[in-house]
Amino acid sequence: MSVDVTWWWAALSGVGLINLSAWWWSRRALQRRQAALPDDEYALRRWLLVLSAGYVVGCAYRSFMPVFDVPRLVMVDSWLASVVIGRSVATVAELCFVAQWALLLRASSRATGSGLGLATARVIVPLIVLAETCSWYSVLTTSNLGHVIEETLWGLCAALLVASLLHIWPRCVPRMRPLLALWCAAGLAYVVFMFGVDVPMYWSRWLADEASGRHYLSLTQGLLDVSGRWVVSHRWQDWKSEIAWMSLYFSVAVWLSIALVHAPLPRRRAVRA
Repeated sequence: MSVDVTWWWAALSGVGLINLSAWWWSRRALQRRQAALPDDEYALRRWLLVLSAGYVVGCAYRSFMPVFDVPRLVMVDSWLASVVIGRSVATVAELCFVAQWALLLRASSRATGSGLGLATARVIVPLIVLAETCSWYSVLTTSNLGHVIEETLWGLCAALLVASLLHIWPRCVPRMRPLLALWCAAGLAYVVFMFGVDVPMYWSRWLADEASGRHYLSLTQGLLDVSGRWVVSHRWQDWKSEIAWMSLYFSVAVWLSIALVHAPLPRRRAVRA
């Protein structure tokens, strides 16, 4: 077992425990705010909290049992750590996360009268459902082409979200604009990473597999494979390509999900007589 991988896995697991505790604190904080919130806003925040739970728990599970899908690499020698379980957990968690954004964007767009925001709120969940389908295709067949489409769709959704936030910007009160600026900056950084690093990486992997004449599995073969085969590895060279994105994904993205529960919402502007 590589010492570096051991420390990374321990840190990832520790962050998972911290995130579970942070979500519980977030729940208690929302309960304390209930009396001060309008009924419709509290109902919205309750849904954001429930969806955040799906994402936080899913990411914590994947922190405890990391999986590298296509080569079937795992840290723990157990069916609970298998690719079929890890990918299923990831699918539910990621749909919860994008649903959070869709709900928050819909509420903000209604309050500010942003048609672009409402349209984006309607399409991002179906687009991510399609992205998850492409992810499963790649995981089952071992063809990285599905990952190319998946990551492209994630980048597209982030770009639409940034555009919607920019459309909402002039319609918000000034005190909300620093938060919108922070979200836009983070969203743009994500878009640049996806189209500058992630999508090209999977594209190059697919081209290399094509050039080497790699044999891909059928969907049926792939389902049997991910359900019954996993390779335990703690070697740095096997995990080094996954460490950066997993570390950020299971920490910063989770903190964002928890924070969305308490994010300020634009208020409907009163109509002047």
